[in-house]
Amino acid sequence: MTDTTLRLLGDLTDGPAGFDGIAATPEWAQEVRRLARERNATILAHNYQLPEIQDVADHVGDSLALSRIAAEASESTIVFCGVHFMAETAKILSPEKTVLIPDQRAGCSLADSITADDLREWKADNPGAVVVSYVNTTAEVKALTDICCTSSNAVDVVNSIDPDKDILFLPDQFLGAHVKRVTGRTNLQIWAGECHVHAGINGDELAEQARTHPDADLFVHPECGCATSALYLAGEGAVPEDRVKILSTGGMLDAARATGAKQVLVATEVGMLHQLRRAAPNVDFQAVNDRASCKYMKMITAGALLRSLVEGADEVHVDPETAAAGRLSVQRMIAIGSSGGGE
Repeated sequence: MTDTTLRLLGDLTDGPAGFDGIAATPEWAQEVRRLARERNATILAHNYQLPEIQDVADHVGDSLALSRIAAEASESTIVFCGVHFMAETAKILSPEKTVLIPDQRAGCSLADSITADDLREWKADNPGAVVVSYVNTTAEVKALTDICCTSSNAVDVVNSIDPDKDILFLPDQFLGAHVKRVTGRTNLQIWAGECHVHAGINGDELAEQARTHPDADLFVHPECGCATSALYLAGEGAVPEDRVKILSTGGMLDAARATGAKQVLVATEVGMLHQLRRAAPNVDFQAVNDRASCKYMKMITAGALLRSLVEGADEVHVDPETAAAGRLSVQRMIAIGSSGGGE
């Protein structure tokens, strides 16, 4: 351990909100990259991470895209800067690699909204139904799933299933409602789960922002509680229909590069703004709700990342049998040919 590492770690504190005390200085970034090389590790950061974590990472993206990068990476260790289910997905797709999450306490309210026992009971009540699970689920839930989906390909996944087959869609009620609306599928049941951050971006806020920014495009994540409101505003003519875009995080980046708008209102977790501004620096990106920050995503701090690389913490393990079953549900999604831009 170098003198620089020892000095930096000397300021590390641990509290209920995570590891703190280390500033994201150029010296810190240099030490993180050195330690990653020493450990033969690649650093992956989700779009919702703190800007300094995104900037020091080798790859930034949505959880599924990053998990696929992890599977193809030459490095033997994956440091996944995101929430726990994302690191689990990387381990499912890369069982032979060491997968670390800088703070194992970084959970997810959406993934936690359905357990394996919940799903077993739901399946027992609906024999023969096809289970479609959003990738934002635990490994145990993926293992009980027929086919996974992302927010960008959920419609394609549902359309690939025999129209006479009942579908159990989980866990996000807002994404499920979006899929049901687009597909017109009447035999699709939806679990009443939600991401607490996205659910908190409401229709009234969106309507007010759209009213006060009449020339702005609207980028709305389908997990948001305001997604239906966005489509209603477009349908009523309050916002031009071509300005309302329901998009995954990957889709938002593609749309940002292509937009002709000078301003874009963004309805998703605020960490996404960093990548959007990098993708289109001449566009003014503003959050519909600037309080839409995930406390779990923000637990991956500068201190947590440095500690993880020094100590090899926190390693993520998935039971091999669970991983094998979960891998099948992800591979079935990929096989339909539209694995898309993730969540």
